[in-house]
Amino acid sequence: MAHTVISAHYPPLIDPTRATLAYGDGALPRLNRELNSDHLKTRQRAIMALSDILHDPEFVDASIREGCAVGRLALVKFKLIVPLSQLFDDREIIVRRNAHKAIEMLSENIYGSVGIIEAQLVPILVNNLTTEDDKIKLIILDTLHFCLMVDTTEALNVNAMSVFKKLLVHPFTETRMKAARNIMDLSIPLAGKVKAVEQSVIIPLTLLLSDDDATVRAKAAGALAMITIIKEGKYAAFSAISRLVDLVTDELSEVRLNALKALTCLSEAPEGRRALLVHVKDLEELITDPVPAVGKAAEIAVKVITWLP
Repeated sequence: MAHTVISAHYPPLIDPTRATLAYGDGALPRLNRELNSDHLKTRQRAIMALSDILHDPEFVDASIREGCAVGRLALVKFKLIVPLSQLFDDREIIVRRNAHKAIEMLSENIYGSVGIIEAQLVPILVNNLTTEDDKIKLIILDTLHFCLMVDTTEALNVNAMSVFKKLLVHPFTETRMKAARNIMDLSIPLAGKVKAVEQSVIIPLTLLLSDDDATVRAKAAGALAMITIIKEGKYAAFSAISRLVDLVTDELSEVRLNALKALTCLSEAPEGRRALLVHVKDLEELITDPVPAVGKAAEIAVKVITWLP
């Protein structure tokens, strides 16, 4: 005689860690409700499901297009960004981490970055860099990186430069690298360069030129190249010249390139030019560097250093 047996196992194509998506336009509203659930597992499953669909750029683009009638950012901002940001204070670290990761994935799309800025999350993200778990800090640094590429105003207003500076001495290599990268991003506008000098960021950046990790050295040199464009930055960074000269033969092309750019800026000041004249022959050898960008940067550096009024 046949018996009906109900298995305790999920079907092979069902993932119990992710929420089931509603069909079509109902997907986001349902996820929004579940993100605000009082039940931890429901919140976790909603975030995991959302993280999955945010890996698909077509979904994000479609979401943005659907919001055109009420503004291109409306749907992404109010149905994704704001609900996710409300989970930044969740008592469960896994919920906070996944919420930050989802926001970071949204920031990779320029409309997502704009939405994050308009939702006034930059001050919250900068503050969370001082309190959050180290692994979540890495995610936040990436989110801010994409936002800074759009606009640096909010980050400068909440003193992000000081927060990034403190992370330059972090024990995690990746944290030091991303902090230096974000300082470079923040130093693109004049106000950022001035703030970097005022906050004495040049000193820890100079120390990172000797970091064991090449990517850290590259970002530190890149940040110095950006800051030394202004006169105050040049005169504050003369102590970095010898370390930058050592980096022009670094095995990583990004390090060589950024070091050359920084040296070029420093040589625009008479004191910097005099200090670098003894290194012209070494720099001339880099004109034939296998990486064209490095060769071009070396050529420009030599011209600036040997320039006569």
